[in-house]
Amino acid sequence: MISLPARPVRTHGRRSLWLEQALAGEDPGAQSAVLGESHTDVCIVGGGFTGMWTALELKARAPGTDVTLVEADICGAGASGRNGGFALTWWAHFEHLVALCGPEHALSLAARAEQAVRSIGEFCEQRGIADAFSLDGWVWAATNPAQVGSWEQTVRLLEKLGASPYRPLDHNELVAKTGSTQHLAGLFEPVSASVQPAKLARELARAVREAGVHVHEHSQVRAIEHGRRTAVVLDGGSIQAEQVLLATNAWAAGIPEIGAGLVVVASDVIATAPAPERLTQAGITPGVCISDGRRLVNYYHATAEGRIVFGKGGGTLAYGNRFGASFDHPGRREALIRSQLLRTYPTLWDLPVQASWSGPIDYSLSGLPFFVRLRDAPSVLACAGFSGDGVGPSRLAGELLAQMLAEGGDAGLPAALRTVPQRWLPPEPIRYLGGRIVRAAVARKEHSEDLGQRPRVLDRVLAGMDPTGYEYKPHGRNLPAAGGAAADRAG
Repeated sequence: MISLPARPVRTHGRRSLWLEQALAGEDPGAQSAVLGESHTDVCIVGGGFTGMWTALELKARAPGTDVTLVEADICGAGASGRNGGFALTWWAHFEHLVALCGPEHALSLAARAEQAVRSIGEFCEQRGIADAFSLDGWVWAATNPAQVGSWEQTVRLLEKLGASPYRPLDHNELVAKTGSTQHLAGLFEPVSASVQPAKLARELARAVREAGVHVHEHSQVRAIEHGRRTAVVLDGGSIQAEQVLLATNAWAAGIPEIGAGLVVVASDVIATAPAPERLTQAGITPGVCISDGRRLVNYYHATAEGRIVFGKGGGTLAYGNRFGASFDHPGRREALIRSQLLRTYPTLWDLPVQASWSGPIDYSLSGLPFFVRLRDAPSVLACAGFSGDGVGPSRLAGELLAQMLAEGGDAGLPAALRTVPQRWLPPEPIRYLGGRIVRAAVARKEHSEDLGQRPRVLDRVLAGMDPTGYEYKPHGRNLPAAGGAAADRAG
């Protein structure tokens, strides 16, 4: 039997700004919990982007398949409705893709991830929510001298393989794109979008229902029993299923086999009050997504209504991959994040913060998500490890998972993405205490770099022990590193 967490992470009575906007005026009558016993061909556990895109793709691929989706809260209540509002591709992860999958697979998957972003835009257009998607691109920026050129190895590898998704920006272009002279250098990737993620998630839930999927919100899964038959056990009943998909984001880390490949930390986001005139005066253009090159990444963009949405990775660390209310505590890091916002946009010093929220991120030890059938329960398929960058790639994940469920194969995925990543980490409590020490060293190192100072040797050494940061070695092993492409980029 597979036991799942005893209770979902709640939101202290508050939702993210995105969810508050998306739920305004919504009819709650569409929500229904599982009661009694039932049977289905495929039961999807998790009403986020991955679960819902998979359900929609599966009904399109095999219309006769009976599909049931269960969600502990409401669809989109987890990471899908609480992120920073970026829908990005996998080009920034290209070194990881090549290291794990080889050049041919890496190019194919990165191109498919790019098409996935376009497909999200097409969905929004078709469903009448075009205002929830803006294909204005992504800027990979340096906000201190130590970050300048952090992308060069990725660009050289792409050029070697004949790909050119990025365009370098001169200083004038960079300031025009970002509205800040604090950006020293940067690249631009045009096929990335800013989204209102909760609006997208709620519309996707409606589309899934219209496709004939049985959707049950407020249905907490307690366990999955497997043997001759597979049963999803809930508070109010159970569902017999031929196949089960676990698409629960960080909550999957509670399953030892999956959690062995994950590190769970919190990511935090704030949103200012709307002030479109102020942003126009400051030269800040809505839509363009921006991430800097630090390990505890800053990610931000201006919305069409004139807000700055600003997030930061590297929050609370989970002990033993178990997490509770501390991962969903609005405002815990608000002052720190606001200080970073004002460093980037100092003229907005008097613009108040109107909303703040946070949530758990499932960092994969490989830097990429993985798609696995559980060893002792092959009828159970799990997908996890989006590492803070899931809005865009979840669309591709839906295609791959639907193919795996419909056909029973591996959807052509390389073996490395069908395996839980392995990396030695010390046991608890050493792992937790060591993680806190490393995270503090990364923060000190990056603060020194912001001040133009050389970080202390000890901080550099400790920061290099971060298991979720990587340095690509084209002729050798891929080793932990403090820098590299920022994994937690707000999606």
